[in-house]
Amino acid sequence: MKETIALIDDDRNILTSISIALEKEGFKVQTYVDGESALVGLTRMPPDLAIIDIKMPKMDGEELLKKLRKKTSMPVIFLTSKDEEVDELLGLKLGADDFVKKSGGFSIKVLIERIRVQLRKKDLKNNIEESKNIIAHGKLRLDPSQLECEWNGKALPDKLTTTEFLIVQELAKRPGIIKERSQLMDIAYREDTDIEDRTIDSHVKRIRKKFKKVDNNFSAIETRYGSGYRWNIS
Repeated sequence: MKETIALIDDDRNILTSISIALEKEGFKVQTYVDGESALVGLTRMPPDLAIIDIKMPKMDGEELLKKLRKKTSMPVIFLTSKDEEVDELLGLKLGADDFVKKSGGFSIKVLIERIRVQLRKKDLKNNIEESKNIIAHGKLRLDPSQLECEWNGKALPDKLTTTEFLIVQELAKRPGIIKERSQLMDIAYREDTDIEDRTIDSHVKRIRKKFKKVDNNFSAIETRYGSGYRWNIS
């Protein structure tokens, strides 16, 4: 299957030249001319890697990256026309994986090689996590073998109990899918049929409190009144 690269740059000449080169290399390409449209497009159709220009109208590359990092860990390469080191440092702090400067003899060949490096890293990480049965969605990372849970790269100060971990794992395995309380009870309590379904509500309340100790804006577990809960992918 072809890997998809998203290009975000307000310079249509650059979009065209890079797109042609990438398609010749066998990639599928998505293009956007500003950060706002890119955020919508990348959320609806996530690519394997994004190349983002720092200076753009409506929403610049730095702001776009901040918003993307709340939802995805996809590799991101920044394009910059400046030579100041501060831009690179800021971008890396925000979560960019690499930089390519457009000034001083911009080379599409170099960009393509940087893309391949990042895609290889992504594949290696995915293979390692798959071998460990790691569950990762956006800021969440679960290691079922160790019952370890991280949010945005940080371990929860109050570790999830086994029951709480099983609930989070069941919700996160299929983001966006509503899980009824009875389904979560079957996962969390297995053989015990004397548990009331409202017990799940109490567990979820405690789970949220634990996540909010590392992120006060945590809202990934969504209550669907009359139905149950789901892991929010928005």
